[in-house]
Amino acid sequence: MKTIFERLVRFKDTNNDILYGEAPAGIDDLVGLKVPVYAGDTPWSLQATDKTAEIAEVLCPLATTPIIYCVGLNYKNHIAENPNDKVDGRTAPPTPKHPATFTKPPDALNGPFSPVSIGSACADSMDYEGELTVVLGRDCKDIRSTQDALDAVLGYTVGNDVSCRQWQHPDVSGGQFGYSKSFDGYAPFGPVLVAPAGVPVDASSGKIDLELVTRVNGEERQRGRTGDMIFNVAETLVHLSRSTTLREGTVIMTGTPEGVALWMKPPGWVRDGDEVEVSIEGLGSIRNRFDFLLVWGAI
Repeated sequence: MKTIFERLVRFKDTNNDILYGEAPAGIDDLVGLKVPVYAGDTPWSLQATDKTAEIAEVLCPLATTPIIYCVGLNYKNHIAENPNDKVDGRTAPPTPKHPATFTKPPDALNGPFSPVSIGSACADSMDYEGELTVVLGRDCKDIRSTQDALDAVLGYTVGNDVSCRQWQHPDVSGGQFGYSKSFDGYAPFGPVLVAPAGVPVDASSGKIDLELVTRVNGEERQRGRTGDMIFNVAETLVHLSRSTTLREGTVIMTGTPEGVALWMKPPGWVRDGDEVEVSIEGLGSIRNRFDFLLVWGAI
């Protein structure tokens, strides 16, 4: 999809107005910069202006979304790190024949530098999943080809599929993923939306091969490449759009590589006050502090 922007940032200016602007490449800290401003309230309806504004706060690239789709078990090394553990009652799942998908609601959206608030429903086993994240720029259904799939993409960004693993355990919820990942603010992404023209795609395979790194309080937890996905972005969109309308503004979080807290020995759960940073080559970094609002407890 052709876009008016190259690196789109949604932000509050010094007058507390919410605007869209063009962010420069290669600068991590956008706060305090003056950037060209676009006219328009959504990323797919922007027009250029001759105005500039100073960034006071970087916001999530979208104010809302119709839905957030997520892909689980999309890296072989993430599947392999799931141990055969009789005590925990889990075994490594098979490699799926089709993308394993679930959804998050619109209120899971969160800003790239905003706190993730953890309430009493998620009192333990907090985890991170650094993910390449995609935003669609038009409605689509029954996508047939790689090119048609990629033509529907408005931009790429950095996401964290925040997860409360206690709600994912088979004894608690039958092993379903969605509830454990759908609480308010559990889908931070940003800091910018990078246009498709700025993200290299292999013409033959459709793969996007970028380095992804996740850190907790500066400690590296995940390091992988998005080119190692089992199902690439185009293949995922073909699958999701089967007999299903994907609306403009739909968000897709494409899966995470190995290194999640769940499978560390002992588990490396995110604790109150910890900062999780996810970085993807060429797209930028997000950093979110986890704030526990109530005392920890068991289900």
